[in-house]
Amino acid sequence: MTEKHKTPDGLVIVDKPSGFTSHDVVAKMRGIARTRRVGHAGTLDPMATGVLVLGVEKATKLLGHLALTEKEYVGTVRLGQNTLTDDAEGEITSSVDASAITRDAVDAGVAKLSGDIMQVPSKVSAIKIDGVRSYKRAREGEEFEIPARPVTISSFTVYDVRDAVAENGTPVKDLVVSVVCSSGTYIRALARDLGADLGVGGHLTALRRTRVGPYKLDAARTLEQHQQELTVMPITDAATAAFPRWNVDAKRARLLLNGVRLEMPDEYEGRGAVAVFDPEGRFLALVEAHRGKAKSLAIFG
Repeated sequence: MTEKHKTPDGLVIVDKPSGFTSHDVVAKMRGIARTRRVGHAGTLDPMATGVLVLGVEKATKLLGHLALTEKEYVGTVRLGQNTLTDDAEGEITSSVDASAITRDAVDAGVAKLSGDIMQVPSKVSAIKIDGVRSYKRAREGEEFEIPARPVTISSFTVYDVRDAVAENGTPVKDLVVSVVCSSGTYIRALARDLGADLGVGGHLTALRRTRVGPYKLDAARTLEQHQQELTVMPITDAATAAFPRWNVDAKRARLLLNGVRLEMPDEYEGRGAVAVFDPEGRFLALVEAHRGKAKSLAIFG
């Protein structure tokens, strides 16, 4: 590609279609953006749709830091059936009449799964157990346990409870829910655990991610729309939206780019990644305050 047609450094916000893995979307975007340097910030299950944040060119170095931000979802939980994968993609493993489950019981179950909780990811997740993907172990019929890990559910809201009948004739209940949660939370594990608490089993039948950190669905475009006109959020705008901003003078900018650990104002201590900008407004680096000094996480200048 000539310099004139070079893809700019930045983020591409995709509204992922159902049936695509996150890697499928990356592969497609490599063709659209005409560059190999494409990555994603946090996976989205094939069944799920919605916000998938991709980085192109230099912005791929932002992705690991963006992946740690809060996520927001809307989805449907079916009470009365368990599946092998804790979502609609897997084989149904049990069916129980859920018609007697009350709204009060649902709300009590949701309350137990809100706040700071310990969650066991689905066995068909991409979690590595002793270096091997969990889903690979599950496919090979291995017996294994995944340790519970801490996640934060900032909000778990049930908007509607609908009576339904499953394909096998079992009376079930479908809950329309929204969840705001920390990185690493599995929404299908919430569905599984809510169903288990209510004694009828549960799984996720639909999921749409509406936000990743500051990037919302209204900024996302489908792959087809990006194919027609690639929309890249410039790396400067992406960093400004996602991280605290630290403006430095020209001298400090030079020192930082030469590897000198600058002293940082106290206000940035404990705030995680901080975006550094020079007097011209150029995004230079991501740093973190460490004992009052700027520890470089990634250099962009």
